[in-house]
Amino acid sequence: MNSPCFLLTATLCLVTCAPVKAQPQAMTFETAWERVKSSSDQLAAAQAAVDGKRLQAQALQGLGGPVVSLSAAAYAYNANLDVNLDPVNQRLTQISQQLPIPLQNLPIPLPVPQFPASYTFNRHDTGTTKSISAVWPIYAGGASDAVRGFVAAQGSEARADADKTGHELATLLVQRYFGAQLAGKVAALRQAALDDIREHDAATAKMLSAGVISRVERLQAQAAYEEARRNALKAQDEAELASIALARTVKSETIVKPETPLFVLTEAIEPLPHFLEQALLRHPGLARVNAKKSQAEQLHQGQEALRKPQLFAFGQRELKTGHANWIGGLGVRWTLFDAVDRNALAAASNKQIEQAERSEAQARSDIGLLVEKNWRSVEQTRQQFLATAAGVALSREMLRLRTAALREGTGTALELIDAEVNQAKVETERAQVAYDYVVALARLLESCGLSEEFGRYIARADMKVMSP
Repeated sequence: MNSPCFLLTATLCLVTCAPVKAQPQAMTFETAWERVKSSSDQLAAAQAAVDGKRLQAQALQGLGGPVVSLSAAAYAYNANLDVNLDPVNQRLTQISQQLPIPLQNLPIPLPVPQFPASYTFNRHDTGTTKSISAVWPIYAGGASDAVRGFVAAQGSEARADADKTGHELATLLVQRYFGAQLAGKVAALRQAALDDIREHDAATAKMLSAGVISRVERLQAQAAYEEARRNALKAQDEAELASIALARTVKSETIVKPETPLFVLTEAIEPLPHFLEQALLRHPGLARVNAKKSQAEQLHQGQEALRKPQLFAFGQRELKTGHANWIGGLGVRWTLFDAVDRNALAAASNKQIEQAERSEAQARSDIGLLVEKNWRSVEQTRQQFLATAAGVALSREMLRLRTAALREGTGTALELIDAEVNQAKVETERAQVAYDYVVALARLLESCGLSEEFGRYIARADMKVMSP
């Protein structure tokens, strides 16, 4: 069976996860998608990023408003001041000598008063101080608006990433859910073919004993039986792997049995322009690019705000009774020169804006090409599925004819075995094409940001590939 995607993911799940219980649990695709949305760690992490940016933006709504602060301090100090008095002593001596009668020449000589060579003053005390102060930026050149806009743009980017994660998980669920459905159908087809071929193998054994057929025909029947047995075992193993992968995806402790069958819309879906228009409106990649552009624009505005003067009011008052000290007034700050080259920064932010604009143009082109590719894939697999109808009808008719021929003795058991193997092959190919159609549709919706509408297409489906 050509279904490597879901088999690979199933194998990875088996390696990394503990085994689930064997009791099957029936689940529709809608229920499985609700389980994924409510239990996915990826979605929870992406939503946490969105919530974090939302709270951050909410916290910055008052940015640029007044800031009031209360301060208090308890202090103790000890201050020592050493004073050199030698110059004073020298000056006193000079003054004494300049007197009309020096003090030493008086009838009673008086010594010139002298101070110590140095003196140390000491002060110490303890105390407390309390004050309230306020600063209110009146004009900051638009810096506050730029910061708020930048954070809001980051929130938009986080939202786009979360949407992208959701669309990718929806496509992954489609692959695993309908991959399990396909694997189960193939296993049932292989098992049914094995049961029929086992009966024919037993019949050829009796026919060989009766001498009706040759030993070569008997060996051919045995070889066909062994091949059918190997194919059935392989298909059953792949079905179990796919079921376990689906259980891991929906975080189920039991094996999940998908109830929603593979489907195909025999009529063409909406035309390509419809999906192109929706993709340009809803694709999370474009939303992310636009958020990056908005961030670059807000960064540029913030840098330009630093060139402008800033006006603010301020005030401070001691918290005490009596004559308290206070101060209040208006202040202006205008940076005339600093070491940062503001012109170069402005040019750099303009280049970031240009980069975002170029990225948006490229993203639009890439998304348009991806949408067209996926749309054509849906249409191609739809036509392929319709083309399998003739082969299925032929294989069923051949099986009916070979069964009747063997019953009437005009055909051989080997011919009937070939018809049964061919029917299982054709039915498997038809189911594979239906799976390819479903996955192509999921990828188309993901590329348009419309993954949530997948259920609407399930409801519209007029051709369903039911399990036998």
